[in-house]
Amino acid sequence: MSPLSTSTTKSASSRSGTQYPLSSFIFYQSLSPSHQIFINNITSTLEPTTYKQALSDPRWCEAMRTELTAFENQKTWSLVPLPPHCRPIGSKWVFRIKYKFDGSVERYNARLVAKGFNQQERLDYHETFSPIAKLTTVRCLLALTVVRNWSLFQMDVNNAFLHGDLHEEVYMTPPPGLCRQGEKVVRRLHKSLYGLKQVPRNWFAKFSEAIKTAGFSQSHSDHSLFVQEKGSTLTVVLIYVDDIIITGNNNSAIQDIKLFLQKQFHIKDLGKLKYFLGLEVARSKAGIVISQ
Repeated sequence: MSPLSTSTTKSASSRSGTQYPLSSFIFYQSLSPSHQIFINNITSTLEPTTYKQALSDPRWCEAMRTELTAFENQKTWSLVPLPPHCRPIGSKWVFRIKYKFDGSVERYNARLVAKGFNQQERLDYHETFSPIAKLTTVRCLLALTVVRNWSLFQMDVNNAFLHGDLHEEVYMTPPPGLCRQGEKVVRRLHKSLYGLKQVPRNWFAKFSEAIKTAGFSQSHSDHSLFVQEKGSTLTVVLIYVDDIIITGNNNSAIQDIKLFLQKQFHIKDLGKLKYFLGLEVARSKAGIVISQ
């Protein structure tokens, strides 16, 4: 390290209080204008960390109302007195800003999360599983679409975990914003809530059951991969938690499965695949380039 860079690092360190601040080693000048705008957008907005902080912004208040409306529509819970010898779990709000590929804000997302770390195995839950596709499967599927010149589409499931049914008795204390003074009832959960140990498994069971009724078979090498064969028509669906990739050799069949899934769940059609698992998928006549 040169004396100049050493003095610069010491100067930055004295200003920030950090011994080795990232600003001394990372520079954005070489990025393209579009990427500079993206970085600026995602770093200039602060997300609240508490319910009290979110109350000061009407955009977050609206996001919380949207979340609670989804709970009502799904009949997520019912108000009951806490049974003897039962211990309720807590909950909290988690706030995230969802960005589009160009860095502009897509939506403000408020998620009510159960404090699943308080759950006891064999009492509050039995089995766990997360529908996470293998990265090898993703790469092979992308390579196949290039070789076969298939179209690639992406869908996103809104409030995916709320679609799963909850079979165990789980009780939750009133979440922030719904706690009324003197109230002595708790929420008995009927639907899977984010944060519960068994939630991913319940959602995946619901999704698997639905897509199998549409004629899809589950892969034995990767349980997140589903394939439908009808004569010469082949349709492939890959799920990673609540993100879905759809491809195949017949666009009409792809449109049919899209409509089927939209009737079964609250799903947003994101069009052609551009971003998946933090990866940018750029397609041209030469093939597909994956960039993180």
